[in-house]
Amino acid sequence: MALTGIQIYKLLPQTNCKECEFPTCLAFAMKLAAKQVELAKCPYVSEESAALLAEASAPPVRPITIKSNGHEVKGGNEVVLFRHNKKFFSPPGLFIRVYDDQPAAEIQAKVKPVDEYVVDYVGMDLSLGGIAVQGRGGDFGAAVKAVREATSLPLILIGSPEVLKSGLENLAGDETPLLCSATAENWEAMADLAKEHNVPLALEADNIDAMVDLAEKLEGKGLKDLVLAPKQRSLIGTLTANTTIRRMALKENFRPLGFPIINFPGDCGDPVKEVTLAMQAIGKYSSFIVLDNFDPANAYALLVLRANIYTDPQEPIQVTPGIYEINDPGPEDPFLVTTNFSITYFSVANEVESMGMPAWLLVTDSEGMSVLTAWAAGKFDAEIIAKDAKRFNADEKVTRKRIVLPGHTAVLSGELEEELPDWEVKVGPKEAVDLPAYMKEVL
Repeated sequence: MALTGIQIYKLLPQTNCKECEFPTCLAFAMKLAAKQVELAKCPYVSEESAALLAEASAPPVRPITIKSNGHEVKGGNEVVLFRHNKKFFSPPGLFIRVYDDQPAAEIQAKVKPVDEYVVDYVGMDLSLGGIAVQGRGGDFGAAVKAVREATSLPLILIGSPEVLKSGLENLAGDETPLLCSATAENWEAMADLAKEHNVPLALEADNIDAMVDLAEKLEGKGLKDLVLAPKQRSLIGTLTANTTIRRMALKENFRPLGFPIINFPGDCGDPVKEVTLAMQAIGKYSSFIVLDNFDPANAYALLVLRANIYTDPQEPIQVTPGIYEINDPGPEDPFLVTTNFSITYFSVANEVESMGMPAWLLVTDSEGMSVLTAWAAGKFDAEIIAKDAKRFNADEKVTRKRIVLPGHTAVLSGELEEELPDWEVKVGPKEAVDLPAYMKEVL
């Protein structure tokens, strides 16, 4: 059972040393009870108390990491059911599945596009998590070897204990794949294999009660890094299972269900339905999602959905302040100005780029706010614009010094002329969509 803040406080040194960055031990205890800090921040807690507090300080959903050659996919470590309550921490990894009865060339032809797939979305590079290799009566070891020749992305290995052994033999010692899946019939052999290779293990059961029983057996064998694999494959079945697992872990602090979840939309056999199931899994608590089909357009839609759900709702997406070149501008081309809110930046940049006219784009440090919001908050004014123009050496880029303000902030033009007396200050349109016509007619 979880300890209260007062119960935790009684186990702390009670020195109020402030080295944990909290004013009192009681304040630290309350944060620890809410699972908002780690016990390691207290330098003086005794070993005996640390052992007693380990359960209270552990996250309600245990963090699990699948990694390989510098790539990693993290699952778990979540503390809320809904992102508006705080935020989600571990974006689910999307894994594309291959089978061991496929020829090596076919496997590699499927894996290489996945390995190379990276798309830019409002300044973020989006990519897939890795590859799942499933046994289906072929040469599992050869299939894993073929995958490894095509990519260094993390792996999920799916099969019986005997099959998985041959796959693990083809991996480097520093890799951490996920093994799938322990069942009521093979759990002891799977547990031994996971312990031998020190890797996380997924467990599969028909219902929640059976899953709890199996999780407790595996924990009894000394396994801590577990992943839950509900057998349900329908939309309603997966939604019910995932939600029940996550609610029990977060609301009831029920440890046997306090693990990440893996779902298999690819098992549905329908590429269209697969995408729908994957979307639901992203929105409802899955950490690892296994797909059978890779299509760049579908992958982009899923990754953008994931990015939107797993961003901090209290922290806007930002681009780095600076000077950006659009369509290879020269010394006679104008400077446009905007804030570093990603949507604002890409709205302006895309409009200018699409019309093919060159321009410089000065992106100011406005704490990720849109133009009007930043102006109202005092984060986008003449002084800030002039300061960033000088900081990024805008005057060294051009011989004809023209700077264009967003139309909504025309009121800043006079002040900016005082701040930048050598520049010609112009007022552009209020909407980014009107920039092409403005630049053709006015500049």
